[in-house]
Amino acid sequence: MPFFAQILPLTGLLMSSSLAASGCGEFGSLKTALFGSLQTTVDWPGSEMICESMQRPNGAGIRLRFAGDIAGERLAFIIAIPELQRGEAAAELPSNVTATVEGSGRFFSTPNLDSCWTDVDSQTPLPGDNDSFAISGTLYCVAPLGELNGDAAVSIPELSFATVVGWDKK
Repeated sequence: MPFFAQILPLTGLLMSSSLAASGCGEFGSLKTALFGSLQTTVDWPGSEMICESMQRPNGAGIRLRFAGDIAGERLAFIIAIPELQRGEAAAELPSNVTATVEGSGRFFSTPNLDSCWTDVDSQTPLPGDNDSFAISGTLYCVAPLGELNGDAAVSIPELSFATVVGWDKK
């Protein structure tokens, strides 16, 4: 039985040393605690996760993806921030978030923009690249993420991140 399917608290974070950093930037990170059907603490430096970003459809904000290994399985977070503007810091931006255990068919997501928001603390242009920015912020959710193909749920009260945003990627 896959570890996350057991609905038990994780006692430790196991990171794959072969997981190559991708797009996280020099100071990339992701920190959160999950409660409910997935219970663990995540504390990934950029060197131990994969980071990706792209513009949302019609240029409406940005989508961030973070993925890393926990207990032999790949856990991924996707954060959509429709109102985020290029190069700007902003508070209380409505956001959608999805958490998935890749390859397991388990997806947990917000149904709309009503239960999570993101505070973007900074968005700093990278030297020599007009379209890439170092970004940091915190996602807050006041309601659990429901399982899309089941009746379980995961709570992510707070998720802090730092990565690189590529505003030219579609």
